[in-house]
Amino acid sequence: MSVSLHLRFVEAYRDKALDALGDPTRRAIFERLGKGACAVGELASELPVSRPAVSQHLKVLKEAGLVIDEAIGTRRVYRLNPQGIDALRAYFTQFWSTAMSAFQQQVNQREKDQQ
Repeated sequence: MSVSLHLRFVEAYRDKALDALGDPTRRAIFERLGKGACAVGELASELPVSRPAVSQHLKVLKEAGLVIDEAIGTRRVYRLNPQGIDALRAYFTQFWSTAMSAFQQQVNQREKDQQ
């Protein structure tokens, strides 16, 4: 994926992804899928919510670009979307670099002012 295409992907999905992960149930589903692919029924059996609720949470995660699904027989199996995860990682890397650069500038300015 080219850098410019990657950045557009990051910008397009960043807000949706962060909003999606703001919900504790969706975070739990996201974290569970980090351990491996899973069908809706399996996820529902591990969570204190109904199967239809799990399906709705998965829909939000999918629209945010964080999960993908495939039909295997009569089941839909969900897994993390590597592109979506990479987009979030890139966002946080950029955010962290900018924050650390600003912090370093403040430290340098204070040291200069104290001299």
